[in-house]
Amino acid sequence: MLHPCLVIDHVVLGVEDIAASRAFYEQALAPLGVRVMLDLPGYLGFGDGDKPWFFVATREPSQRVHVAFSAQSRALVDAFHAAAVAAGGKDNGAPGPRPMYHPNYYGAFVYDPDGNNIEAVCHQPSAASPAR
Repeated sequence: MLHPCLVIDHVVLGVEDIAASRAFYEQALAPLGVRVMLDLPGYLGFGDGDKPWFFVATREPSQRVHVAFSAQSRALVDAFHAAAVAAGGKDNGAPGPRPMYHPNYYGAFVYDPDGNNIEAVCHQPSAASPAR
């Protein structure tokens, strides 16, 4: 089953060290229910339903990528950030509101081992805020 808030069909990130990337993403994405679903030499597919939609592949990265994962609650954004930093990610923006995007935007940003900017975002209002 596809994640109900998933907007991304699939993304492939070029990585230098597939083992380091696997260790990072398995831990960082676990709070979001995302797991390894495809494991081929130099190629991993992650997902939370019937098919993988996020891939890492051994490549020479030509540019860094930004990927945002949907989270159904602000607590999951917080959990993602904590797990990603614990997995060796570098903080690129602690969990919190980003009102410059829209009033309910709550996100957290971490650089993965290859310098890609990985985000978890929730678009739901906080419990203390009225829905818009």
